[in-house]
Amino acid sequence: MEKKPTIYDIAKALNVTTSTVSRALKNSSLISEETRERVWEYAKKINYRPNKLASSLSSGKSNIVGIIIPSALIQFFSAVINSLEQELQQEGYNVLLYQTNESYNSEVNGIKTLLEAQVDGIIISPSLETYDFSHINKAHQEGIPVIQFDRIDDRLNLPSVSIDDEKAGYMVTKHLIDSGNERIGYISTNSEVQIFRQRFEGYKRALSEAGYLYRESLVLLDEMSIKGGMYGARKMMESKHKPDAFIGGDDFTALGIIKELSKMNIVPPQISVVGFANQTFSEFITPSLSTIDQQAVNMGKECAKLFLKISKKKGGSNKHEKIVLDPILIERESS
Repeated sequence: MEKKPTIYDIAKALNVTTSTVSRALKNSSLISEETRERVWEYAKKINYRPNKLASSLSSGKSNIVGIIIPSALIQFFSAVINSLEQELQQEGYNVLLYQTNESYNSEVNGIKTLLEAQVDGIIISPSLETYDFSHINKAHQEGIPVIQFDRIDDRLNLPSVSIDDEKAGYMVTKHLIDSGNERIGYISTNSEVQIFRQRFEGYKRALSEAGYLYRESLVLLDEMSIKGGMYGARKMMESKHKPDAFIGGDDFTALGIIKELSKMNIVPPQISVVGFANQTFSEFITPSLSTIDQQAVNMGKECAKLFLKISKKKGGSNKHEKIVLDPILIERESS
């Protein structure tokens, strides 16, 4: 393997000091224009690339922000990252992405990896397996700005960006009630992640306000997936009190519900179905899926703005800003 060229190689070839090379590469006015041009010309000739880690150690800043997400396959997270990255790049930052695949152990390793990479901050949406937040707190205690997004937890006294998830659960349930439905099946995850508990609370609040009974037989908290939606729909449709509408914990679960209903020759809105996240496919399946838009683009922008605000703040602050966006109900053919 060919040895990577260094500033020492440039200095030796041009018969100048390493400090002269370093300053020339930074376009310092202390170095003559002629020397700067000679250094840059030779650096390009030997394909020299600056050692950013060494530079960050000397300056205390890497201009890299670490992003930890549960899965890049979920379009919502991809949209957040795209928006976030665009905002950060305008301020000279690059993004280092780590996906946990919903694994707590992977998330712990991700935090460790990003800290070792000397990132200037970490923006994280925890995995479904994450109940212990000590690894996140450790990063914060080391002086690294840490921001939660989407899957936030109030036990972490950290700045955050999210939607009002209790309101989102309430909105979809009330939408179905206002459409004339009384027995609303709820299929979601058994994870204790706060946003899913809040959505469930919103579901129960809407039922209570409408004077409808909360039936355990119409609730399945197990697995959020196409498979989970199919299983839950089949189980509830075999029960004594069949649902006249369904809420899926995410759009994939809702898609599974629709697939299972189609096997019974039931096409929504004969039985209404609503999901969460406004995945790209939700608009294009038949029937198109009603869902909650979680404002992915705005969430990414707000995460970036919050990081930049924290990173520019002098003297620090104990006040951790909580930005809460409104959920948006997208009504389509399925309800």
